[in-house]
Amino acid sequence: MTTRILPAAGDPDAARSITALLSQLPDAEPAPPVPDSTSLLDMLGRMAAESVDELPEVVLVHERIGPVPALELIREVALRFPAVGVVLISSDAGPGLFSAAMDSGARGLIALPLSYEELSARVQAAALWAVGVRRHLGGGAEVFTGPGGRVVTVTGAKGGVGTTFTAVQFALAAAASGRRTALVDLDLQAGDVGSYLDVQFRRSIADLAGIQDISPRVLQDAVYEDRTGLALLLAPAEGERGEEVDERAARQVIGALRARYELVVVDCGTQVTGANAAAVEQADTAVLVTTPDVVSVRAAKRMVRMWERLQVRKAEDTAVVVNRWSKHTEIQPSLIEKITKTRPVRTPVPAAFKELQAVVDAGRVQDLDNRSTVKQALWAVAGELGLLSAPDKAPVPAQPGTGSALAVRAAGPVARLRRGREG
Repeated sequence: MTTRILPAAGDPDAARSITALLSQLPDAEPAPPVPDSTSLLDMLGRMAAESVDELPEVVLVHERIGPVPALELIREVALRFPAVGVVLISSDAGPGLFSAAMDSGARGLIALPLSYEELSARVQAAALWAVGVRRHLGGGAEVFTGPGGRVVTVTGAKGGVGTTFTAVQFALAAAASGRRTALVDLDLQAGDVGSYLDVQFRRSIADLAGIQDISPRVLQDAVYEDRTGLALLLAPAEGERGEEVDERAARQVIGALRARYELVVVDCGTQVTGANAAAVEQADTAVLVTTPDVVSVRAAKRMVRMWERLQVRKAEDTAVVVNRWSKHTEIQPSLIEKITKTRPVRTPVPAAFKELQAVVDAGRVQDLDNRSTVKQALWAVAGELGLLSAPDKAPVPAQPGTGSALAVRAAGPVARLRRGREG
C-alpha cells in the first residue's frame, strides 16, 4: 500500500529534514511540504472537494507551524477531515504533550530529532488507522467535510455598514431553504444579533470559552433554538466578558458548530480580534460588507490588507457585498474591486432604508416583507455564495441596473479614492 504523506512545517530547515527522511520510507509518497496552517487547510479542502480519494492518509504537523498553533491545527484537521491521520512532530515528547495531542485528535507523536525508526512506525500506524476509518465509513465524500459543515463569516469594513443585518439575512435565507443553520454573534462587545431578532437568552458564547472539550450536550445548553429555525449563539450581554473568548475558544466553538450544523454564519463585527480573525481564517467563505463611499471603501482596503499581513485571508479570497448601492452612486462595485483586490458579488444591495425601518425598530428583522428589495438582494447574494440548499425557495432578486448605470465616473469621491488607492 502506498502511503500519501503531507508534511506541514513553517521552518525551512525542519521541512527539508522531514522531506529527506520521508523519501527513505518504503511505499511512501510524500508531497512537498506546506509552510503554514492556512495553506494546509486550503489544500486539504481542495482535495476533499474534488474527491475523498485525493486526501493524504497522513498529515505531519511540525511544532513550529503557524499562524495557528500546532495543537489547534490538529484539532481543526481532525474535525474537518476525520479520516486523515495526523501526527505531531515536537521536541517535547513528554506525557503531558502526548495527552494533549491525543485529545486534539492526533494519531501519534514523534520526538525531535527525527529518527527513521520512529517516523516509520508512527506514519505506518496513522496510515493504517486512516485506511480503516475510510473503509468503515464507506468512502462517502460527505464524510470528510462534516454534515454540510460550512462556515461563512460576515465582517464590516467599518461600523454602520449593515454587517449584522447582512449576517442575519444570510442565516434566515439558508434556514428557509432547508439548511440546518447556526448564527454566531462574534461581535463580542457590541453584538446585536439578539436585538435584531427580539431574543433574550442568559447563555452566550462566553460560557463555552473555558471548556476544553465541547460536547453536543454542552453546546446545546449554550445555543438558543429560535422560532425562525435558526440556532443562535449570542454575544455576552456584559461586553467585558468578550475578553474570555480568545482565539483558541473561537476555533473550538466554531469547530463544534461545524460538526453539528450544515451552515454556520458568523457575525464578526468590525474590529479585528484574535477570536474573529480565527473565525475568518477558518471560514470556507469570508464576506466583507462595505457601503459605496470613500470612508467605507478605504476601511475595506485596510481590513483586507490587515488580514493579509496577519496571514488570515487573502484579498482575492474575500467576497465583498456592496450595501446601500444605487445606480447614481459614483463609487461602483467595479471600482471597489480594483481598490481592494477582492471579488464583489454580482448583486449589490440597494439603498432602501425605509423598507427596513419598521422591522429594525421593532427588533423583528425576520418579519421583513418578501417584497423588500433589500431582502431580495441579500437572499440573492446568499444564493450566489452557495448558502442555499434549495435556491427556488428564496425570493426572486430584484435586478440592479446595468449598462451605463454601472459605469464608473472618475469625478468627486471616485477621484479621491483613486488618488489614495496606493496609499
